[in-house]
Amino acid sequence: MKEIRNQEFGGERPLYCEHDLYLENVIIHAGESAIKETSNITAVGCRFEGKYPFWCCDTFTVKDSIFTVGARAALWYSKNLVMENTIVDAPKMFREMDGLKLKNVIIDSAAETLWHCRNIEMDNVRCDRADYIFMHCSDAVIRNFKLSGNYSFQWSKNIEIHDSILNTKDAFWETDNVTVYDSVIDGEFLGWHSRNLRLVRCHIGGSQPLCYAEGLILEDCTFAPDADLALEYSDVKATIKGNVVSIKNPKSGSIKVDSVGEIIIDKNLKAPGDCKIEVLSAK
Repeated sequence: MKEIRNQEFGGERPLYCEHDLYLENVIIHAGESAIKETSNITAVGCRFEGKYPFWCCDTFTVKDSIFTVGARAALWYSKNLVMENTIVDAPKMFREMDGLKLKNVIIDSAAETLWHCRNIEMDNVRCDRADYIFMHCSDAVIRNFKLSGNYSFQWSKNIEIHDSILNTKDAFWETDNVTVYDSVIDGEFLGWHSRNLRLVRCHIGGSQPLCYAEGLILEDCTFAPDADLALEYSDVKATIKGNVVSIKNPKSGSIKVDSVGEIIIDKNLKAPGDCKIEVLSAK
């Protein structure tokens, strides 16, 4: 394997079409497509400042590195990435990728990040300013994830999330087969039009959660005081701990809840309109 240490590169495609390459303490200055069309690349302790550094790459590792604001759209159309202990200040990371393993990564400007990606593993990742993250993604296992940004996971499928904190409005819209365990999900209009969304021991905040959902399952979840008008027009099977401010017009299924402030069933209830609501104790 060719090794490059303690060097600086800039301009257009300085390491284009390189293969079997080890980079250490390398700086990629302003320019474009520095490491494009490559394979079997390892970068350790590197700094990326130019646009599109890793496009069309196969099998590469990035550790203990930083992507500055100028390294926008850094990793697209690539596969088999391992990234660890890395800070990302660049927007629009990870598009059209297959095979990502991220561990101990901070993405400070995560808007429009992780689009059309597949086969994702994440552990201890934090994403801020992350509007529209995870659009059209599939087959992901995510642990210890901290997210701040709206419209997350839209049109994604086969997603599993554990022990995470998600501050995100309009999350999980039009998703298929998403399961979230032992997490906090705080944001308005959670999970609308989702299919087979399952929340296990989660704490749910934000107005009008979980409406228009098909195959919705809640297992031992709790609701925040602002999570009102829940479950409208949803097909749901739920066990809910504690109190829910209000439940409105669930379409079908069953709900067991410790207590509820108000159950709203009005003329707008949709067929079959046979959801069974069992209140286990007085408020």
